[in-house]
Amino acid sequence: MILSDKRILEEIEKGSIVIEPFDRKCLGTNSYDVHLGKYLATYKEQELDAKKHNEITHFEIPESGFVLQPGTLYLGVTLEYTETHGHVPFLEGKSSTGRLGIDIHATAGKGDVGFCNTWTLEISVAQPVRVYAGMPIGQLIYFVVEGDIETLYNTKGNAKYNNKTIRPVESMMWKNPF
Repeated sequence: MILSDKRILEEIEKGSIVIEPFDRKCLGTNSYDVHLGKYLATYKEQELDAKKHNEITHFEIPESGFVLQPGTLYLGVTLEYTETHGHVPFLEGKSSTGRLGIDIHATAGKGDVGFCNTWTLEISVAQPVRVYAGMPIGQLIYFVVEGDIETLYNTKGNAKYNNKTIRPVESMMWKNPF
């Protein structure tokens, strides 16, 4: 089941959902709108290797915006820091974003219970499009969890994305044994 607006507010009041900064105007019927943070990143190398640490270059979106180009993977970040202690958060694009040809995640739309951080976005575009820091970029949806949770994400020793950040984070696939 997806949480309604009233239920999201109740969970925020209880502290089981944290959204910072929180703006009541961003609360939809059953979602919360998140915004593009001021940092983007691109990989330094054109060819990526899943077994290696692929480094990224961060840059700040200027006030005049930044034009995203097709054929380039951009890592973005949400302005909002979130914590989810009892629900499964899902990040989806907004229809207005999609209608500009912007995809905000390749595969990583689901968070884990216990995820406490900003969200790194895997942004790609169908055609050149100018984006701005602070623009609405996606929406969080919260699902009810069935059953007890053994290990929250923020308590896992091998969790790769626990370090609090305001910048996009590159893939940590290379930390997996394979």
